[in-house]
Amino acid sequence: MSDNVSPAQEGLVPEEKAPAVEGQQSTPAAEMTVGGQTADHAVPETAQDDVHPMLAEEYGYAQPKRGEIRVGHVISINPDGIVVDLGLKREGFIPQDDVRQVGEEALASLHVGDEIAVFVLRPENDKEGNVLVSWHRARQEQDWVDAQRLHDTGEVWEGKIKGYNRGGLIAPFGKIRGFVPASQITGISRRMDATSLQAHLAEMVGQTLPLKVIEVDRNNRRLILSERTARREWRAQRRETLLSELQEGDRVHGVVSNICDFGVFVDLGGTDGLVHISELSWRRTAHPSEVVKVGDEVEAYVLRVDRENRRIGLSLRLTEPDPWQTAEQTYAVGQLVTGTVTKMIAFGAFAALDDGIEGLIHVSELADEAPQHPSEVVSQGQVLPLKIVKVDSGRRRMGLSLKRVTAEEWARWEECHKAEEGKADADGELSEATVLSAEEESAAKELSSEETPLDVAADEQGEESAPQEE
Repeated sequence: MSDNVSPAQEGLVPEEKAPAVEGQQSTPAAEMTVGGQTADHAVPETAQDDVHPMLAEEYGYAQPKRGEIRVGHVISINPDGIVVDLGLKREGFIPQDDVRQVGEEALASLHVGDEIAVFVLRPENDKEGNVLVSWHRARQEQDWVDAQRLHDTGEVWEGKIKGYNRGGLIAPFGKIRGFVPASQITGISRRMDATSLQAHLAEMVGQTLPLKVIEVDRNNRRLILSERTARREWRAQRRETLLSELQEGDRVHGVVSNICDFGVFVDLGGTDGLVHISELSWRRTAHPSEVVKVGDEVEAYVLRVDRENRRIGLSLRLTEPDPWQTAEQTYAVGQLVTGTVTKMIAFGAFAALDDGIEGLIHVSELADEAPQHPSEVVSQGQVLPLKIVKVDSGRRRMGLSLKRVTAEEWARWEECHKAEEGKADADGELSEATVLSAEEESAAKELSSEETPLDVAADEQGEESAPQEE
């Protein structure tokens, strides 16, 4: 080495820098030079302005808490454990001991990129800088994860009621005991006393109900469900489905939900359909309560689907055999039958038999001397013994006669008829019409919107089918 060459010139030691002179650009103190050139690996000094954002990020970092369940994606699967990206600054680590508790079958189906839920065991970093988590514990807590998902999405699910207590129903959600408060149950009012409430809750055990998660508190093991909210949303969804899928001619199953003077409403499991009084039965009906009562399960025939006005017209009588199809086998000319006068017109009176078939008593068949008007001999609603004079099932016509009933036949019929009436009274078969509250009546009218028959009324059919006067 030449005596005139300094160590700095040889590149063996950092070159000393003179103090910066004001107005001159200084070289960073950490910059290294080798042979008079800047080294590639030299690290520039961090500016003080850059330190504050880093510190802010560090202090703003949300530390995970023990017991939390987090969902992440698998980054790697190694012999010593599984690394999971939890969306935090540090990855989560599942140790091999925990993986073994999950089982080989679950591990065999796991791949890099899969989404799994993990339970935070140790929020602080381990020696590798990771957050210690448990896959096994999370699987045990998966019901809470699913409940939280249902809460977040607002999805309606169906649960079976397993029990009740003084305040509501118990509906298991996996291994969690979900609770449905009485205030969240359809059909329970605040005015109901404790005894009635307990009886109503007991009746609901074993039923499957639509439910919605409205509160999830895993720390306190608290899962609150609502049947009232779920049913409202479920019915809205079901209504749209039914209106789009139902076709005229379909047969549906439902439950009678309300009775009005003009017909009954049938709950189809999401929306109501109307059965007009003329479509309840082949028999002439004075009031719908004579045919069905609230709560009855019925099979109905879809008459009409009005998607624009969101109405469904149903028929119960079309699910029963048409009595006219077997009328000629059931009835014969000269047979004595019982008929109820349903309508009177200028040339006769209509009378309905027990199976719903209506026949005409021509004015010439009312008495030996024909009256000017049927009301001179019979009255509407009167029950009479009648003789069949004609049966034409093809044209749906039947001719009846009152004058051809002999005195002996009348006396015998009257004796039998009175005996049947007495038995009916004793058995309590004569029921009163259902009386609705003002609120129920208002709701029924709102559902129906208008009292529009869905088919030709039976009396109009009878008038059109009346035989011509000879």
